[in-house]
Amino acid sequence: MKKANESIKFILELAKTQAIVGRRFDCGLGGLGLNEFTILYHLSVASEGKMRRIDLANKIGLTASGVTRLLLPMEKIGLVKSGASESDARTRFVMIAPGGSLKLKEAMERMELLLTEMIPLRKNSEIKKTAEFLADLGMRAR
Repeated sequence: MKKANESIKFILELAKTQAIVGRRFDCGLGGLGLNEFTILYHLSVASEGKMRRIDLANKIGLTASGVTRLLLPMEKIGLVKSGASESDARTRFVMIAPGGSLKLKEAMERMELLLTEMIPLRKNSEIKKTAEFLADLGMRAR
């Protein structure tokens, strides 16, 4: 068997790290999983506080059906709400609900505490470079 090159090793390590970090956040965000946190965050900073499902899917790197599967239980428990577009009845928007805003605020505080344990402050410049690299990698992979 051929040995993996550095790019393959990087992707394998990235997948492993994502799984480990995801588990840590799934247990530490006060009842929100990392995917739900990500959805609530992007809705909270969206223009006019709402997004189309397809735009939300693109923002977080999932398929539209994957986002819909995540949103259904979130809507049932009052974290998000959906509504039709005023200009096009076929288009549905997703908005953060008041319960979602509260849960996001709590989860942000927990996230910050977890991250201070995981990432030393002196690593800020490395974090910025890595984030830029990952964003570029994500764009190229599309």
